[in-house]
Amino acid sequence: MKQYYVYILKCSDNSYYTGFTNDINRRLNEHSFGLNKECYTYNKRPLQLMFYTEFNDVLQAIAFEKQVKGWSRKKKEAIINNKWEDLKKLSECLTKQITRISVRTSSRSPAFDYAQDDNSVQYHR
Repeated sequence: MKQYYVYILKCSDNSYYTGFTNDINRRLNEHSFGLNKECYTYNKRPLQLMFYTEFNDVLQAIAFEKQVKGWSRKKKEAIINNKWEDLKKLSECLTKQITRISVRTSSRSPAFDYAQDDNSVQYHR
């Protein structure tokens, strides 16, 4: 079964870059060696892989990448540091006017509305 990955890199300027790929090693090499001059990370090397997670479903991986790209630095650091309770607190709506965008799934994990609990999603630091 094909695997898809969402990853977070820490750049030399301490910013974070979130990306999506179907080949994590190839993509990390592309970032590290600066093979794409148009990429955000090109002038921000060296880079450090802080987090990645695997998906079996390409649509879930893309949705998660988009979600993480919209997160605050504190939320990104919560998943990097495996602090799921902090992520939940940071994700709580402060007003009832804010609605969540959800992705269809059969079950939910404690931290993500769309992640499956059936081991098809694996988290790595």
